[in-house]
Amino acid sequence: MIKPRKRFGQHWLKSEIALENIIKTAQLKREDRILEIGPGTGILTERLLPQVNQVLAVEIDRDLCKLLRTKFAGWSNFLLLEGDFLAQEFFPGFLEYNKVVANIPYYITGPILEKLLGTISKPSPKQLEFIVLLIQKEVAERLVAKPGNKNYGALTLKVRYLADCEIVCKVPARAFYPPPKVDSVVVKITPRKIDNPPKNPAFLEKIIRMGFNGRRKMLKNNLKPIVKPELLEVILANFNINPQVRAEDLDLQDWILLSNILSDSPDCGEG
Repeated sequence: MIKPRKRFGQHWLKSEIALENIIKTAQLKREDRILEIGPGTGILTERLLPQVNQVLAVEIDRDLCKLLRTKFAGWSNFLLLEGDFLAQEFFPGFLEYNKVVANIPYYITGPILEKLLGTISKPSPKQLEFIVLLIQKEVAERLVAKPGNKNYGALTLKVRYLADCEIVCKVPARAFYPPPKVDSVVVKITPRKIDNPPKNPAFLEKIIRMGFNGRRKMLKNNLKPIVKPELLEVILANFNINPQVRAEDLDLQDWILLSNILSDSPDCGEG
């Protein structure tokens, strides 16, 4: 029995209910090609393989790779890539995969999401059907937070620009070995293209980052390096937005509108 390694953020999922919920959420079809990040001992993998065309598992732990090669030696639709998923270039085979289903290491959730979805200024060219992940509950709450909520922040907006997110079910710490110090949830993330993209996506990305730098400050103060506070007050008031607004009070469409106005304004600097 291979023991979970803390440095890789490993916690073996042992709950049949959680596994069933993940599989159900994945809406597997025979033609599906699945990417699984961090398969661990293969407890999820063995439920995926009989139902899909192919599973590509990416595992960084050398000992686990040996175990997985032995365990699934008889499965022709199992492919294993040994290495750090975040360090991989998007290998040609990845372009054939239409879904991601995984119990990922929680400490790299943000980088994994960026790798899969891209960024506001550079979205991923691959349009996956959807992504089903088991992640930390606190992070999931940030992904689905509404404006004005304490969990609403830059991560919320960056992911919301690229995808729709929903929490499917909660998974308690006791569902893992060893139990993590946090509760978890299954999330379904459905990538999509934005209906009304900003004129300058890189600028939108920039002002979102600046806006949430100093969360309790008013937006006009956080954006001071690129626009005079008094000018921003006028702009906000013209669109019936409180001039004293904070970053967490604006929804995605508000941010896109603000980005378009500021990027066109001769009075707006680069910061």
